[in-house]
Amino acid sequence: MNKLKMHSPDLSQENIAKIRDLFPGCVTEARDEATGAVRVAVDFDQLRQELSGHVIEGPQERYRLDWPGKRAALLASNAPIAKTLRPALEESVNFDVTKNLFIEGDNLEALKLLQETYLGAVKFIYIDPPYNTGNDFVYDDDFSESSSDFLLRSNQVDEKGISLVASREANGRLHSSWLSMIYSRLKIARSLLTPNGFIFISIDEIELSGLIKVCDEIFGESNRRGIISRATGTPSGQGNDILVNEIDYVVVYARSSEARLIGLPFREEDEKIYDQEDEHGRYLTRTLRKTGGEDRREDRPTMFYPIVAPDGSKVLPYGPTGYESRWRCAEQSFKQLVKENRIEWKQTDEGFRPYQKFYLEGRLKQPSNLWQGIEGNKKGSLTAKELLGGKAFETPKPVELIQRCLQISTSGDDVVLDFFAGASTTAHAVLNINAVDGGNRKFIMIQLPEACAKGSEAFNLGFKNVAEISKRRIAAAGKKIAGGTCHKEWRKDVGFRVLKVDTSNMQDVYYRPDQIDQKDLLAAVDNIKPDRNPEDLLFQVLVDWGVDLTLPIKRETVKGKTVFFVDGNALIACFETGLTEELVKELAGREPLRVIFRDNGFVSDAVKINVEQVFRQLSPGTDVKSI
Repeated sequence: MNKLKMHSPDLSQENIAKIRDLFPGCVTEARDEATGAVRVAVDFDQLRQELSGHVIEGPQERYRLDWPGKRAALLASNAPIAKTLRPALEESVNFDVTKNLFIEGDNLEALKLLQETYLGAVKFIYIDPPYNTGNDFVYDDDFSESSSDFLLRSNQVDEKGISLVASREANGRLHSSWLSMIYSRLKIARSLLTPNGFIFISIDEIELSGLIKVCDEIFGESNRRGIISRATGTPSGQGNDILVNEIDYVVVYARSSEARLIGLPFREEDEKIYDQEDEHGRYLTRTLRKTGGEDRREDRPTMFYPIVAPDGSKVLPYGPTGYESRWRCAEQSFKQLVKENRIEWKQTDEGFRPYQKFYLEGRLKQPSNLWQGIEGNKKGSLTAKELLGGKAFETPKPVELIQRCLQISTSGDDVVLDFFAGASTTAHAVLNINAVDGGNRKFIMIQLPEACAKGSEAFNLGFKNVAEISKRRIAAAGKKIAGGTCHKEWRKDVGFRVLKVDTSNMQDVYYRPDQIDQKDLLAAVDNIKPDRNPEDLLFQVLVDWGVDLTLPIKRETVKGKTVFFVDGNALIACFETGLTEELVKELAGREPLRVIFRDNGFVSDAVKINVEQVFRQLSPGTDVKSI
């Protein structure tokens, strides 16, 4: 019998729960000074850092994962950037109609630029980050520093430039730099996930433990859904003092408790166990008595009750040694199973025993954490080689691996993100699964244009950087899949819009007017950089306003000026100069939801002043802005 609490609600714990929803990493365990008991508490230093624009000092001893550079990594994830996304129409495929994105640039910067548009909108994230195997990787998250500054800040060299480590290769395996790199990116990634979304992260044993601790902090330990083990098919590791590594891991976390994994359809070998059949289809039977863990009467007292057998005897659930066990369901549920003819009696040496029928039709198999019989890394390499005309990428993951991840966590038109795209196996898997089940999942790939080493096979094949490899892979895979057997409900969207992370379209005076000398003012009359075109300006507006970056865009000539119409009249933009009041009235008459002009784009100050008045009269619901 439960006792009354006999006290008022613990408001402090309720408030902590609210803080945990907003900032999971700021809630930890601490020892109560009065009682000595361990209880949930707020890490105020961490909370101060979340709300601050500079590094906060003052660590305290508590249960948490710490490393040199963690506070700087948190600051990097929160710090704003003056960057934009510039469209590359000539590198895109079906730019005007596709719902897919390929973003070229640093993934931390790209994730920040996507925050407004895709906040809480991504259902599935898969990443295959660097495994920290000893090779150099530098994700420079201090956007104003040089490579030499980075080496100094990360303690790889002293102030005189002298190396502080035996070798750069050995330093690549230090955990702190890797943790800082992944931490800042996962912080932002969490905010992009839908409440029922998932993130799947491929990793090997070197950083597995650190990754789990980081994810426990960012996503919450209760949202860990498991760690998948799979055979790579490519043994690695040398020396008699270590075990040869033949497995990889995929760490799975949910955004919240709302997230539910989808069952897998049974394979042919799984179906063989459904060896009986009646008018409702094929089925198997399992004893109604609970077996395994928590199978005793005291575990679930309401599930210990007598059942009348066909011969009129009463049957109770007893274990093999005579202890009081329990049934799998409560008495009311048992009666419902009887009505549905899903109870089958079998004669045993001990008398009649009840069994429950489980039908094959419509039944899904709960995913396990051991993935056997799936493609290995060699198949992943062969698939990429076939599409790219050679071995342009060293370690692509097999398509089947990511496709199964998608299968158990996505459906319909869910948004899929991979911000370590590599050879874009994830995009390939999205197209594959859409062609199979008729879904219309959309992908966002992010890849740094990391240069291909001269003399490498990729370089000899004509690729300048990894981003080029990635785009070529998607285009080739899309063409092949669309030309094969496809589900009739798939829209066959195999295109992608290419957007590139770049400096802002705006002159520095736009952001730091206090740092501009008087002699520079004349050059700053136009606050837009001279090398930027109207499409560049349009996409910066879409990013800043948080508008879907894949909406259809139509270009029209109105009163002799080029005007962009995004998703019909959802957004109208005109970045030309010499705009007249007649043009303004024409656009206002279309009653757009939003409209944007160039700040110095009007033929006179009088026209500029009258713009808001014109829209107030003809389209009062329009949000009018200028850049």
